[in-house]
Amino acid sequence: MLSLTPRQIVAELDRYIIGQEQAKRMVAVAVRNRWRRQRLEPAMRDEIAPKNIILMGPTGVGKTEIARRLAKLTGAPFIKVEATKYTEVGYVGRDVESMIRDLMDIGIKLVRDEEGQRVAPQAEAQAEEKLLDLLLPGASQGSSREATREKLRKLWRLGHLDDHEVEIEVTEQAPQMDMFAMPGADNAFSSQMKSMMNRFMPPKSTKKHLSTKAAFDLLVQQAKDSLLDKDRIEEMAKERVEQSGIIFIDEIDKIASGNAQQRSSDISREGVQRDLLPIVEGSVVNTKYGMVHTDHILFIAAGAFHFSKPSDLIPELQGRFPLRVELHALGRDEFYRILTEPANSLQKQYQALLGAENIRLDFTEDGLREIASCAEQANSRTENIGARRLYTILEKILAEISFDAPDRQGEHVVVDSDYVKVRLDDVMGNADLQQFIL
Repeated sequence: MLSLTPRQIVAELDRYIIGQEQAKRMVAVAVRNRWRRQRLEPAMRDEIAPKNIILMGPTGVGKTEIARRLAKLTGAPFIKVEATKYTEVGYVGRDVESMIRDLMDIGIKLVRDEEGQRVAPQAEAQAEEKLLDLLLPGASQGSSREATREKLRKLWRLGHLDDHEVEIEVTEQAPQMDMFAMPGADNAFSSQMKSMMNRFMPPKSTKKHLSTKAAFDLLVQQAKDSLLDKDRIEEMAKERVEQSGIIFIDEIDKIASGNAQQRSSDISREGVQRDLLPIVEGSVVNTKYGMVHTDHILFIAAGAFHFSKPSDLIPELQGRFPLRVELHALGRDEFYRILTEPANSLQKQYQALLGAENIRLDFTEDGLREIASCAEQANSRTENIGARRLYTILEKILAEISFDAPDRQGEHVVVDSDYVKVRLDDVMGNADLQQFIL
């Protein structure tokens, strides 16, 4: 885990997310506490449980983005799930334990990619030797053969042999039939049954003609597979998932009992809460890679809580989310900052997209402020969808130039206040129409 300070974490999040300082500080401290915990004595380390967080706020204010960027920043195994996708035990559908199995799969891929990068130089060296064997077949030895081999090596490294064809042996896996992957089925059982089927239908090897570039990539992957220790990868991934894994549970407000709409649902949302409780509390989940302990996985839950509140969750689950922070709605000042400040901001994205058509697109300051003002006005008149409103407004403003772009290459388009007003006049002036367009 990276040893970033809370201040450094917040500064990195500021590059992509505008405002919500309290939420950023809270998640930064939660991540730093995990780094601190790793440096304690084992007896003390086992006693310290993560402080799970509930993020409350309307849609489009940055709840999901904070968690997503946080996981990228720390390199921790991370998964985003939606509480509404899970069903109570006894109903057909996904059970809550599947989120741990999915997180373990992500952890395996994360560690495998890291280990693959570590052995890449060695794998590439082995692949190069095998490729030269394919380019220069035959068992004879001698100085002339070695000279030819070195000449081919030099040509390959210079890229002169990329389009040359070689015959290579490729292992083809038998078609995978998920006959045992039923909803709610045990992944460990499913894996055992697939292994048994593979013994009856082993993979077949066939010879194919490929370009040297494609053959080299295949040989590198084969070399990596032979160099990687599968058991070690699984052990490392299990350790990382258990000690630094992050699960982001979105739409948790939809399973709260205060939601009148869900109370009449056929599937008991309170039952999902009860199933979720032991996972968050700390339990052992059986996966195809072994037993995974959830005691020290960090859970970040989020919800709009328009029709319910955190106190509508069952008391036991509330107690497992001791930290709560409310994200405030966005106004015109925040919308302006979203358009201008973040790395790869929206205006930069649209400039790049139209730049691909050789159109120069420039936004003036008054144009950007007019867009921000329209976004605030539209959110106040209709449903508040937060920063996502900027997408609908920008698409409406740039609809004409986006459609005609291939025929207007080389033009310079300036989006100022008047440009925005003209293209939004019919929508902003009609509240009924605005509901459907923006």
